[in-house]
Amino acid sequence: MSLSTKISVNAPARLHMGFIDLSGSLGRHFGSIGIALNEINTRLTLTHADQRCIAGPSAQRAGRCLTQLCDALNVSDQVNITIEAAIPEHVGLGSGTQMALAIGTALNAYYGLGLTVRDIASVMDRGLRSGIGIGVFEHGGLVVDGGRGENTITPPVLVHLDVTADWRFILVFDRRGQGLHGAQEIAAFEALPAFPQQEAEHFCYLLLMQGLPAVAEHDLFKFGEVISHLQSAVGKHFSPAQGGIYASKEVAKAMDWLAQQGAAAIGQTSWGPTGFCAVETAELAQTIVQQARIEFADLINLDFMVVSANNQKGSSRLVTSSS
Repeated sequence: MSLSTKISVNAPARLHMGFIDLSGSLGRHFGSIGIALNEINTRLTLTHADQRCIAGPSAQRAGRCLTQLCDALNVSDQVNITIEAAIPEHVGLGSGTQMALAIGTALNAYYGLGLTVRDIASVMDRGLRSGIGIGVFEHGGLVVDGGRGENTITPPVLVHLDVTADWRFILVFDRRGQGLHGAQEIAAFEALPAFPQQEAEHFCYLLLMQGLPAVAEHDLFKFGEVISHLQSAVGKHFSPAQGGIYASKEVAKAMDWLAQQGAAAIGQTSWGPTGFCAVETAELAQTIVQQARIEFADLINLDFMVVSANNQKGSSRLVTSSS
């Protein structure tokens, strides 16, 4: 470790596109599919400091991560962390996992600990249900994780595919709300009814034999059919906990309208309230968003954003330099 060492980490937001088996009826719990995003991320830099200092958005969360990591790894927290950007918290984009992995990766490089991303995730109790956040940090692109078996520490990535560069995802935000998280999220999972085994079996087939081949063959609409079906079923299953298929009634209205415009892969990421859909080109996405802002001008809490898939490999997340 050099006092002049500067560690920078860029951790991408992710869309969580759905769980495969919420009840473990096939022997493994959860299993999920998701995509890394380019335009929303957590970016931070770690340098030497004589006393602990954290500045920037989501500094309070970063402080909790730093304390937990330094205690577990037995290293000093006398570092300076400057957060240049942070994924919005509790809106379904994976903010907690990406902050934890970003700080853990920076500490790992700074102190030369020799840890893997999965070591860091385990220390931070990440991947207890979904492995998508860990998977996109490692690989970028689209990932499918295998859920949790009897001896699972973090859910393994079973599939990694690059996403067609032309595809765009339209995000629909409700500025007022946050999805379930923390103790509320745990309680919601515990209270949900059993997920039908037949449904889980069907999802496995749809993903393996339709959805994933469609991504490999650049067929957005076939991929979108699978995701929309998965999202509808999981949304209905979650509806007792979140008040409907979508956590936000305003987002639900926008998603219905977007489906009528021909968008594919209609759904809500994680517990929301953020909705998402996909279209074939950036130009089409911008046109639809412009129309949406006019259509929903009276719903002042709705916001729309066009994003793309981040196919960068995990090795690009970290930059080490000396000043």
